[in-house]
Amino acid sequence: MWQSSPPGSIYDYIRVASFSIGPDGLIEQWSSRAAGLFGMSSTEAVGRDPVEAFMPAELRSDGHRRVGEILDGKEWTGLVPFRMPGEGGAHGLAEVYVMPSLTGRGERAALCIVVDVRALRRIETDLAASQAIFGQSPFGFVLFGTDFAVVRANQRFATVFGGAAEDHRGRTVEDYLPRAEADRLSATLKRVLETGESVTDLQLVGPAPGGTQRRHWSMNLYRVHSGAGRPVGVAGLATDVTRRHIAAREAASARRNLALLNEASARIGNSLDLETTARELLDVAVPGFCDLAAVDLYQGLLTGEEAAPGSWAPAHRESAGGSAELRRVAHASAVADALPTAVAGSGPPGPDDLPPALGSVHRFPFGSACAMALRSGRVEDVPGDEMGFVQSTLAVPMVAHDTVVGLVQFSRTKGSEPFGERDRGLATELAARAAVCIDNARLYRREHERALILQRSLLPPGDPEAAGLDIACRYLPGNTATEVGGDWFDVIELPGHRTALVVGDVMGRGLRAAVAMGELRTAVRTLALLDLEPAEVLSALDEVARGLGSPSGGERSEGLGGSGGAQWPSRAAQKSREADLSEVYLATCVYAVYDPVTRRCTFANAGHLPPAVVEPGRPARLIEVPPGMPLGVGGEPFEEVEVELSENALLTLYTDGLVESRDQPLDEGLAALRAVLTGPQMELEDACDHVLSTLDTQHGEDDIALLMARIQGLPAEAVGDWTLPREPRSVGRARELARGQLLAWDLDDLVDTTELLVSELVTNALRYGEGEIRLRLLRDRTLVCEVWDAGLVQPRRRRARDTDEGGRGLQLVGLLSAAWGSRRTPRGKTVWFELALPDGAPAAELSVEQLLSMY
Repeated sequence: MWQSSPPGSIYDYIRVASFSIGPDGLIEQWSSRAAGLFGMSSTEAVGRDPVEAFMPAELRSDGHRRVGEILDGKEWTGLVPFRMPGEGGAHGLAEVYVMPSLTGRGERAALCIVVDVRALRRIETDLAASQAIFGQSPFGFVLFGTDFAVVRANQRFATVFGGAAEDHRGRTVEDYLPRAEADRLSATLKRVLETGESVTDLQLVGPAPGGTQRRHWSMNLYRVHSGAGRPVGVAGLATDVTRRHIAAREAASARRNLALLNEASARIGNSLDLETTARELLDVAVPGFCDLAAVDLYQGLLTGEEAAPGSWAPAHRESAGGSAELRRVAHASAVADALPTAVAGSGPPGPDDLPPALGSVHRFPFGSACAMALRSGRVEDVPGDEMGFVQSTLAVPMVAHDTVVGLVQFSRTKGSEPFGERDRGLATELAARAAVCIDNARLYRREHERALILQRSLLPPGDPEAAGLDIACRYLPGNTATEVGGDWFDVIELPGHRTALVVGDVMGRGLRAAVAMGELRTAVRTLALLDLEPAEVLSALDEVARGLGSPSGGERSEGLGGSGGAQWPSRAAQKSREADLSEVYLATCVYAVYDPVTRRCTFANAGHLPPAVVEPGRPARLIEVPPGMPLGVGGEPFEEVEVELSENALLTLYTDGLVESRDQPLDEGLAALRAVLTGPQMELEDACDHVLSTLDTQHGEDDIALLMARIQGLPAEAVGDWTLPREPRSVGRARELARGQLLAWDLDDLVDTTELLVSELVTNALRYGEGEIRLRLLRDRTLVCEVWDAGLVQPRRRRARDTDEGGRGLQLVGLLSAAWGSRRTPRGKTVWFELALPDGAPAAELSVEQLLSMY
């Protein structure tokens, strides 16, 4: 079939020309290509001697010889220099192939084929360069024809896809890639061939022929043209980027893990609650790290037991039946139709293999991966269930300070990427961070509970009783996220049926604040028994508070001291003092003494909130007690305020947790308290509950101490009060008055004892006291007798010598009374004794040893 060659033939590049030599050795025929090569037209060339026309003079003799040989019938091929007339006489080099021929008359002639060596060398150089790039490149080169079949592939391409380079000729993309990827590449080849637009970094995925490993390739495609610009195919440069993808995936995984750890640092441990911390761990892990997760903590940890060295699962708790008891405290799932967490084991789950319910207590089988993880403290792989949806599970022990506190299980469902070594490390890190937070929460809970127990043990048990007062009190600790505070209240019985009411608040929180509160409360009780005035009590208590914060235990002087001159603190003492600067204790306190006979209450305040009082028919008001400096500051005296309270008035003492919070200023809280107290009168217990429920006390930011007292003065008929002149016959008169009053009160059983003891006290007042003598009898829950005089000398009980005729009166008072003592008054002193009211049983008689102890 005749067909014209397309443009861009090889002959267009190598410049092939032809001419013929006749029998006479002259040019007989001259082609157009020869005219173009040598720059001489056929008119000029025909009939000329080719040697004379084109060869240099020094080569002409050899040229004539060669022409003669050719005309004799000898073929010849060789390089022949020639002159190029059209190029200014420049010399060229031609490769000539001479073939002997015969004319129509049988004469010898020659046909010459001439190629320009320069063009040939350029083609050879281009081919060599092309072959070097194509064959020696480390990348896979492939040339697709216009029918998209492989025309040529280099050895690198063959190395990846198998066989020799020649074996790939004629293959199509379907022979290399899965159907979907092959269709995508075919469409791209077609588009490149039609438009001429190159495509770079075309990502292809699939296994190599005959292999199973998933590989990634990047292809650059461009259209290839002939010399005349005709498209002849599409060339492709293929690069195996599998390692790059693996590295990129690992880098992305590392970035994801770092982000996950960063999120874990921010979200885990915001609460000091064990269960909340476990849920925070799962909020981070699901679905960012896994599809399912569950946290189990040792039951002993949750119930507050002390940990055995190294573990919450002591060896004696492990048995062939399983691990120590754990409680499922949290679980999470990112799969809608999945179980709450993976089933630890392999095979289809049965009725006994269902995961523990949230909050349930369970054990892991002794030989299970979870039990092994708890015993060893190392991550264990739990096989996935073949018929279920779980692909793999990591059982990760939660270890904090070499102590296993529980177990977390991370699971991935089928279809997710299985756990790798990097995932194991991340799981361990997540579990460790949560374990530290859980252990901190455990330690905090333990300290909080101990502080709470200590604090509550220091508060008055039940509702205290007092003469002339109905008392109700409440104590509300802060929530579990708030450390225990130093709030306290107390009700102290004083001589003369008086009562001391105390409410205080140690600044700071935690166990140390609770301990400081206990020390201050004990100090208040001790000072109250000395029957000091309220301002004196607070002054002494201020010294105690400053001693609590002093490293030297109360010795605060650093200058001159003692009789030995300068006292310089040692270096160790100085370091201790500097280290304990933050342990200075400050506290606020209000101290009130109530006298039921006069219904007068004396207040002293050390930086505390003012007491509130509401009298029948009147709005509540705050008692204006000068707020002194808090205890522990020192240097400022405290003032007293005496207030007479009406019958059935309601006195309220409280701490700042009742009226102040972050969301409520103090002024608003005090106004709200007055409004609540102004309401209708109700039972005292109901009034306490009403105050706490009405005010905003649910914030849990601070402890709350509330002490409410209803004023009930002693009736006039329960008080006997007489003034006696300073003369000996007052002793008998005192006995008569005491006898008459006791008989009027139907206390006949106490008459003899009271007469004897009153006689002793009045006698001492006459002998050692000054001024008039005052006798007072008070009947309430007990009988109290008080003898007043203007003397300042306090009575002192002593052991009389055998030869002494007196000195045994106070010993007798101590033996016969339930309690006795003395206190200073603004105008002297008061000596008192107390007797229990008769309960119908015969009075106990003094033993011989008691009687002999006076001698």
